[in-house]
Amino acid sequence: MSPTLFQRLLGAEFYHLAPEVKALHAHAGHGRWRGVCRIERGGHPLARLACFFARLPPAMSEAPLSVEIVREGPHETWYRHFDGVPMRSRLRYDAGHLREQLGAMTFRFRLYRIDHALHWSTEGGRLFGWIPLPASWFEDVRCREFSEDGRYRFEVDARLPLLGRLIRYEGWLLPDEY
Repeated sequence: MSPTLFQRLLGAEFYHLAPEVKALHAHAGHGRWRGVCRIERGGHPLARLACFFARLPPAMSEAPLSVEIVREGPHETWYRHFDGVPMRSRLRYDAGHLREQLGAMTFRFRLYRIDHALHWSTEGGRLFGWIPLPASWFEDVRCREFSEDGRYRFEVDARLPLLGRLIRYEGWLLPDEY
């Protein structure tokens, strides 16, 4: 069996991740998870516009979350539903980086491990696939996946220069069979 997208990106480092993080990213073919998420959105009008282009969900508190990951060869499509509000992204390998398309936005990430947690560092982006966005815009974007109390946990905090917070969301997931 060929390695999953995240196994390919992280190499041997993948096997040092927390078991819950590994389980989510090692699942072959099709996987479903359920949990709870809290979402905060920035108030600046341009931050709201950026959220619109990326098709990010609105602010919510203790929202039910379902995630379905479909692996199609070297690609993954993530279908997230935040209290019924959909957010779809397509992930693929790109020269040692993870490329994620969210709506009209495409982001390039470098993945790395600290202790047993997976971190995503944003190294660039594009609007509509062809308008490059400066990497410096993404210096305050933080993404972390880790384990706590036997659950897969995630934290994403995205801030842009001059605009402040774009979005912050955090929560937990368990495999759907629970």
